[in-house]
Amino acid sequence: QVQLVESGGGLVQAGGSLRLSCPASLSPFSSYAMAWFRQAAGKEREFVATISGSGTFTSCADSVKGRFTISKDNTKNAVYLQMNSLKSEDTAVYYCAAKTGLTSRRFSDYTIWGQGTQVTVSS
Repeated sequence: QVQLVESGGGLVQAGGSLRLSCPASLSPFSSYAMAWFRQAAGKEREFVATISGSGTFTSCADSVKGRFTISKDNTKNAVYLQMNSLKSEDTAVYYCAAKTGLTSRRFSDYTIWGQGTQVTVSS
């Protein structure tokens, strides 16, 4: 059974950092583009960052550019999201997602999802 299991969320003060991890039981992992999305309470799920199967191409939302970095380790079958300079508006449940083929910013293109990890930023 395919699984994506996010971890690393928690409570942090504004300006702080967190690193989210998402190991995946996908093979071959290099065939999958990965992404992080987030959903704040009462809001729609929104794109955060995506990375290609090889890990050579990345893209992120303007709201997190310069603060968040997505990375992928194909030897460990895992994707990561390094979040720095966190703001209260980053508070949300963060989801890891996977798809075959090219990267995408649309959540409807992703067929495999984790359960999410809560990130709360206190101001």
